[in-house]
Amino acid sequence: MKKFADVILPLPLPKCFTYALPEDMAEGVQIGCRVIVPFGRKKFYTAIVYNIHYSTPEGYETKEVTTVLDSEPILLPLQFKFWEWLSSYYLCTQGDVYKAALPSGLKLESETIVEFNPDFEYAVPLSDREQTLISLLENKPEQTVSQLEKDSGLKNLLPIIKSLLDKEAIFVKEELKRNYQPKQEIRVRLNEIAKEEAYLHKLFTELERAPKQLALLMKYLELSHFLNGGNLKEVIKKELIKKADASPAAFNGLVEKKVFEVYRQEIGRLATAVQSTIEINPLNEYQLKAFQEIQTSFKKKNVCLLHGVTSSGKTEVYIHLIEKAIKAGKQVLYLLPEIALTTQITERLKRVFGNKLGIYHSKFSDAERVEIWRKQLGKEGYDIILGVRSSIFLPFHNLGLVIVDEEHENTYKQYDPAPRYHARNAAIVLASLYGAKTLLGTATPSIETYYNATTGKYGLVELNERYQDIQLPEILSVDIKELSRKKRMNGQFSPILLEHVRKTLEHKEQVILFQNRRGFAPMIECKTCGWVPKCKNCDVSLTYHKGINQLTCHYCGYTYQVPRSCPACESVELVNRGFGTEKVEDDIKAIFPEAKVARMDLDTTRTRTAYEKIIANFEQGKTDILIGTQMVSKGLDFDNVSVVGILNADTMLNYPDFRSYERAYQLMAQVSGRAGRKNKQGLVILQTKSIDHPIIHQVIANNYQQMYADQLAERQMFRYPPYYRLVYVYLKNRNADLLDIMARTMAERLSSIFGSRVLGPDNPPVARIQSLFIKKIIVKIECNASMEKARRLLLQVQKEMIEDERFKSLIVYYDVDPF
Repeated sequence: MKKFADVILPLPLPKCFTYALPEDMAEGVQIGCRVIVPFGRKKFYTAIVYNIHYSTPEGYETKEVTTVLDSEPILLPLQFKFWEWLSSYYLCTQGDVYKAALPSGLKLESETIVEFNPDFEYAVPLSDREQTLISLLENKPEQTVSQLEKDSGLKNLLPIIKSLLDKEAIFVKEELKRNYQPKQEIRVRLNEIAKEEAYLHKLFTELERAPKQLALLMKYLELSHFLNGGNLKEVIKKELIKKADASPAAFNGLVEKKVFEVYRQEIGRLATAVQSTIEINPLNEYQLKAFQEIQTSFKKKNVCLLHGVTSSGKTEVYIHLIEKAIKAGKQVLYLLPEIALTTQITERLKRVFGNKLGIYHSKFSDAERVEIWRKQLGKEGYDIILGVRSSIFLPFHNLGLVIVDEEHENTYKQYDPAPRYHARNAAIVLASLYGAKTLLGTATPSIETYYNATTGKYGLVELNERYQDIQLPEILSVDIKELSRKKRMNGQFSPILLEHVRKTLEHKEQVILFQNRRGFAPMIECKTCGWVPKCKNCDVSLTYHKGINQLTCHYCGYTYQVPRSCPACESVELVNRGFGTEKVEDDIKAIFPEAKVARMDLDTTRTRTAYEKIIANFEQGKTDILIGTQMVSKGLDFDNVSVVGILNADTMLNYPDFRSYERAYQLMAQVSGRAGRKNKQGLVILQTKSIDHPIIHQVIANNYQQMYADQLAERQMFRYPPYYRLVYVYLKNRNADLLDIMARTMAERLSSIFGSRVLGPDNPPVARIQSLFIKKIIVKIECNASMEKARRLLLQVQKEMIEDERFKSLIVYYDVDPF
């Protein structure tokens, strides 16, 4: 009887596709294995087997699975359930989840291969570009498009390839390329005959005339423990040549004489050396009380919030909870909002847990992430995974505890592409599937989390005492509006901030300056006519980056050379408006030329080692002043920081979003927490033009409760979370007029179902990105209403819209629980 497999493709398709299993493969395929399947005319994809059955699909002839890639599943049953929940809740397809979940090294790519036609007759003349390609293909008949571009030095070959296809000079075929290659090491061993004692003695005599080769042989015998008898130790070629201080030529001479044999050995990329560990620090009385209260809470509730002030020692509490989980034979997932944080916390956890700890985030190479995935599938998986939001997709056999540190952070939210999930909420669901507990930790909880904790849905544990009774920092607010009016500002620095920075540097202490905007200047403006350079693809002004002397779009990456004169009026008076971290760095270096200054933002931390180097230098006192965006606010622990400067609080307060006040409070409170963490009370200089704003006073007083109460009252009045759930419906199209009609039509259809719960359509803050115009519709749904029914109705309206001939080009996507 014919066997069939339903598979998930890495494409945004609403359902699984069914393929026939050839007889020779049918027995070896399991649910969760990867298979190669044809899709469309010439494409091949790596699909995941979702179901195996004997029901022949009706209405069409099934294609066959081409290859089975795995003998064992790479996806566990609970992962399938998690994927189903993600696609259902966040209104996306399982193909979207698949693309986000698996490292690309576990997916094979289809790459176009160009093949020369040996029977081609030159009946028609070829252009110079065509002749160049044919000459390359005559020497090597099969090549990829990318290889041809490289060898020919020509750009945009696709039109030429199409032309040659039409002339039947070439064929095109698809070949699957495996991204992940196991890491291999070249090793050395003695030829079988060379192991005989008599032969070795003879060899020593012969090699007296080749001292370099003799030294190599002697070093090999030493490293392999050959002369000691017993088991031989494997010797790495590179290490042997280095330790013998020999040349590759001398080594190759011994291979030619059949003394050495060379072979390849697959090795892992993950650290395997056994690490020594230390005892866990004992908890102080406040931490111990919190630890015991969390355990008590877990007996009644699956989720608990640990609300602890900055520098209260929450990480030590986490470490004790992790140890308890591991002793019970459970695995732990420890989530962080930012890769930068893993550098510091990794060291703390490794000192205690050694090789039980695995780290997973996007700054690791794809091959490393594949190996971690495979290790987690085996019986020797890591006990603890420390990572960012993508870590929730890893396989776990026995998950017992999930810790979400700094749970309020918006970096837990995935914005683009789908699935637009929130890692904190997804982690809670993941934990529930395993019967595990979830601990949310922060000094400034998100309003929804604190509401759930105070209304009894989650447990709540407070930790209000700082470690070693260190005082909270003193916060001074500075009215920069008044200082600017009196012309007393030095660029973006107030006199009081510069005075305290100077004193701090004199005392050999450190400073953090916070500006939540990267680049040199948010925009350049013509002083004469007001012209501002805009992105040609997006509805935003271009940001000036002085280091590369370019204007850049932070949405699509479009770059534009800085003009010498205004293209509108030809004036040469082009001035910078606003300031980013790059400008702050320049100005602070000019004011304090002796100080060692570093900058931490997206531009300076493109690689994994860049984070580590910046943080290590600051920890070791090699940097005096650290300038950064919100990266510096996220739980970093520095001993010698006595002054923190918040350069402009207003950019956070004035963002057009219902969460802007909550976020502004969280950011300012978190940045303030970096000051005076170990030895003495720190000082925070908070510069603002809105000196009387309630949020400013609440930050100064560290009054989270008042901010929470104010925001809760406002949210209830205007029907926002936690009282209502939000779904943002985004519509995109290249034609602005057509999009306007589409958006109004969809809003009318939604209003006929949801009534006054629908707002819009309206333009989002950025109404065009990558040449696509955007409209936004907001749907507000009561928390006690059925979200399942609401999602079903939303998808039904979308289906009706796309089936309308006029709206075939419409792109619709959803952001559920936007953050």
